[in-house]
This record gives sequence, C-alpha cells and structure tokens, in this order.
Amino acid sequence: MKAMVHVYTGCGKGKTTAALGLALRAVGADKRVFIAQFVKGMQYSELKSISEIENIDLKQYGHNYFIKGKSSEKDKKAARQGLKEVEELLKNSKYDLIILDEANIAVHYDFFSIDNLISILDKRQKNIEVVITGRYAAEELIEYADLVTEMKEIKHYYKKGIKARKGIEK
Repeated sequence: MKAMVHVYTGCGKGKTTAALGLALRAVGADKRVFIAQFVKGMQYSELKSISEIENIDLKQYGHNYFIKGKSSEKDKKAARQGLKEVEELLKNSKYDLIILDEANIAVHYDFFSIDNLISILDKRQKNIEVVITGRYAAEELIEYADLVTEMKEIKHYYKKGIKARKGIEK
C-alpha cells in the first residue's frame, strides 16, 4: 500500500483535531504514530490523553504559542531542530504515520522553508503516511500532496469574545 501525504489547512477550526482523529484510527489498526507539534509548547489537553496511548509519541518543537504575539529566535531554533528530528524519523520505518502539526505555520513564519519541508518528504520511506496541518499551506505543498483538505470558517463563537475552552480548543 502506497503511503500518502495529507495537508489539512485553511482558516477554519479542526485541522489538528482531524489529524489526531487519524492518529487514533491508525493506532486502532496497530500502527505506530509520531506527532511533531511545531510552534506549540503549551500544555494542551490532548497531551494528557496521548501520553496514555501506546503507539503514539508526541514531541513539541515550540515554546508558548506566539501567533497573537511575536515569535522569538528560540521558536525558530526549536522548529528547525524539530524538522531535523522529523527528517531522521522519515528515513526509518519506526512509525507508520507521522503528523507535522502546524508545520504550515512554521513555513509561513519562515522558521524553515517549503523547499526544506518538501525535500525531507521526498526522502521519506514510502510506507510512511504523513499529515501536515496548519493555516497558510504553501502552493508548492498543495501541489505536492496527495490529499488536501481546507477547513473553512463559516461561523465561530470566538468572534463573540468566547475564549479557547479547555478540552475543546485547548
């Protein structure tokens, strides 16, 4: 079975949630999953659940979520280190599914280039399924991917001043 590259992008809610749902499905089929969270370093609720599931490993390559603020050199360094680590994981067959959560944001903020990202995807073992999430997917990645889903916001309670809620958005 040929492994595919998925991209979940767009300004709507649900990109990471969809990727995590696929991770659960993969584990249910006795597959091993690695989740690399770029630009994230906060304690999201899914971290607790994932830590209790065999066959899913997760590592964050970020500090505080800076999207409303300003990124730091530490954020860039963490993302670049994460990409190097992911490159090594993609070259071996320890994992069946690798999720690059918010990698599109890392590219958008120039933490690493789209050329670097596509280059490591080209070198991956062909049996490793890859999911890349985040707003602002580069056109080159959209062309490269086998599946692209755009989450489109129609309506969101956030615009009414409702903050991210534990267990739902964080």
